[in-house]
Amino acid sequence: MTEKLHKFADLYRGQGPWCAAYVDAGAGTVDAKEAAEVRPGDVLAALAAQGAPPEDQQAMETAVDPAYGLPAPISRFVLVRQGGVELNELLPGPMVSPQQVSVDLVPDLLPLLKHRPEEFPYIVADVSREGGEIRLEYVGRPGPPSVEDVEGSTEDIHKVSVGIWGQDKMQRRTEEVWRRNAEDMAEQIDRVVDSSGARLIVLAGDVRARGLVQEQLAEAHKPLVSMIDSEPRPEDSHQQVFQDRVLERVALQWAAEQDQIMDRLALQEGQANPESAMGVGAVVTALQQAQVDVLILNDSALADRQMLALGAEPWLATAEEHALGAEVLGYVSAPSAMLRAASLTDASLLLVPDGVLPGGAGVAALLRWPTGPEAPGGLST
Repeated sequence: MTEKLHKFADLYRGQGPWCAAYVDAGAGTVDAKEAAEVRPGDVLAALAAQGAPPEDQQAMETAVDPAYGLPAPISRFVLVRQGGVELNELLPGPMVSPQQVSVDLVPDLLPLLKHRPEEFPYIVADVSREGGEIRLEYVGRPGPPSVEDVEGSTEDIHKVSVGIWGQDKMQRRTEEVWRRNAEDMAEQIDRVVDSSGARLIVLAGDVRARGLVQEQLAEAHKPLVSMIDSEPRPEDSHQQVFQDRVLERVALQWAAEQDQIMDRLALQEGQANPESAMGVGAVVTALQQAQVDVLILNDSALADRQMLALGAEPWLATAEEHALGAEVLGYVSAPSAMLRAASLTDASLLLVPDGVLPGGAGVAALLRWPTGPEAPGGLST
């Protein structure tokens, strides 16, 4: 996944300590209910053992109550500070890493980012010659889609036979109505794309109408279009088949975007002044300069490393002498420090597993501008 991290910047600026809990939230079976009932007490005990303030313990105990009435499996991520719940998210699906309860100098959002897929926005437009329906949906965001109906003109919408001269005239009028309806539909799709940042437009419905709508879309949006021949129908079996085909297109687009990121990284290899950084030292230097556009992180490869979190720019350092006068908050895990610096400098994140980055590197980055000569004292992978 790629994730825009800037939305977490206000959290990262908050003064700690921060209490975080990533736990199972299910309460389905009898055994699960018994485990769920003791979970808040277990979390409270873990926080108390780590010296969490009493007001944070109380806030967390309430926040991790079981998610009764919601289908299992389901997980939860909670972030507490100064007696208040700053973040409390229910996450569909089983936990993707072991339970974590911690007291930290800075928010540790890694469990949340690993569990929750990026909020990938996409549009499904069911078009007809009279108008259609536009649905804005998000992968990774619970809740129903945003639906907008577009009602075009129905006057002279069907071609009829009224004699050669009259028939031609009516056909031209009908096709003009189709074109205007398609233009209205395309304008609304363009507006939704611009406001939501949608990265895929799935066009379904009438074959002729789909083509007319695609022709009328803004040039910048036409490459986002993917056609599906089938139409959404109310019957359960047809609807599921249609939805599966839509999600297949989403997955293909998602994979293509991630491949583009890795291709960009590969193209920079061997360049004299590349727009990329590889390894801890080079990436830390780039983060300190707000140079990172996309942080590419294998957190497991850096799990045992620590860095300094700073109270102001440049936000992280590998040693106190590199803090550039900023307040030193203390040592935190290297992934947590890098995620925080990336968020506070408006970078994006791509999490990758072992073996993806060349040379066994734990971290890399695509940069906003080329690197210069290597700075002294850089660290290796």
